[in-house]
Amino acid sequence: MSPDNRFRVAFVLSLLLPVFADVQDCSEEFREEAAKKINITSCRKQSLGAEFAWNYNNGARRLEILFGAKLHGGMGWLAWGLNPGKHAGMVGTQALIGIKLSNGTSSHDTYSITDSTKLGCKLLPSKIDLEVGDFSFSFPEADFAVIQATIVLPREYNDSSTNVVWQVGNFADGKQPFMHPKNIWHLSSKETINLISGSVRGDGAHKLQKLRKVHGILNIVGWGTFLPVGAIIARYFRKFPVEWSQWFRLHVSCQILGYLLGTSGWIIGLWLGNASKYYGYHTHRVLGIVIFTFTTLQMFALRLKPKRNDDYRVYWNMYHHFLGYSLLAIISVNIFHGISILNVDHTWKWAYIGLLCLLGSIAVVLEIYTWIKFWKRESPGIHKTQDQDQKDLHRGNKNDSGASTASHS
Repeated sequence: MSPDNRFRVAFVLSLLLPVFADVQDCSEEFREEAAKKINITSCRKQSLGAEFAWNYNNGARRLEILFGAKLHGGMGWLAWGLNPGKHAGMVGTQALIGIKLSNGTSSHDTYSITDSTKLGCKLLPSKIDLEVGDFSFSFPEADFAVIQATIVLPREYNDSSTNVVWQVGNFADGKQPFMHPKNIWHLSSKETINLISGSVRGDGAHKLQKLRKVHGILNIVGWGTFLPVGAIIARYFRKFPVEWSQWFRLHVSCQILGYLLGTSGWIIGLWLGNASKYYGYHTHRVLGIVIFTFTTLQMFALRLKPKRNDDYRVYWNMYHHFLGYSLLAIISVNIFHGISILNVDHTWKWAYIGLLCLLGSIAVVLEIYTWIKFWKRESPGIHKTQDQDQKDLHRGNKNDSGASTASHS
């Protein structure tokens, strides 16, 4: 493998490795808060910005839990529960729910999630098949809520494979929590935990979360970075304003690498779309298909473009450039749409905005330099043409005068 190829592989791996790294440890603030209340044996971050700490006594089957997450606007509801079924899911969950209303009052109770809840019936407090003690709902910070409880697990609950389900909602009426948002994170907030060892089997949820991030990174790096860099190289380093003998090689390398990474991300996206049972993102999917289709068409230009002396070459160039710039605009729109779907922290959005600003600034500077150099090059020719026109006009006037004299004589 050449040094250039090794560098490219290392660059891509450096972007993907953080996604696969285990970054599930609780924040220091939450761990300190939990240590004040229970003797922590395990603590981990979960989706929806939630954190979960617990202490499990295997002999007594006694589980102490502390579960916390931010509430939207300092109000809403927080839920944590166990599901005795074979798979982690909402229906069948025995839940502990805390509610904070807009008037500042709060309440907490137990709820049994049934099929009727999924169908839209009111969710109201009910008895559950768990022995719950020391159940409380508190607010260490104004918008951060915490559920604390001690639970004795019945024998039908497998402590080495316990299905944990959690949720964060925005609105409630009294003791009735309203439906939570129906996005990918809210619909996949579940995992299967070994309470003894602390290991996690995500029931596919964590695998999907990692694949979504890989999908996003590959598309941002492939479609959103290498393709525009290749376009900048082709526009400004082919011949004017800077003539660089290696421009075509680097242009093609950027386009091929961007195409391969983007296509890989697109394939993962198709798989994620097919694996999503309860939600879909039609616009994002359609734009992704459009991007892949026309980018593939652009790649055919490596072999199918007309020769330089072909009469159709000028029209082909117009089509190739117009389609390329249009694709860059569609790619940017779809990347922002994908970031909003992921609903990750604002780091992704601002990082991509920063990337666009960097590429845009480079293009603007090179465009200004192009026009300055163009006008400097053309200005002497303009003056020369004007001088020549004046000389020709003067010579023409003299000839006209001579002709007039001859005719009179």
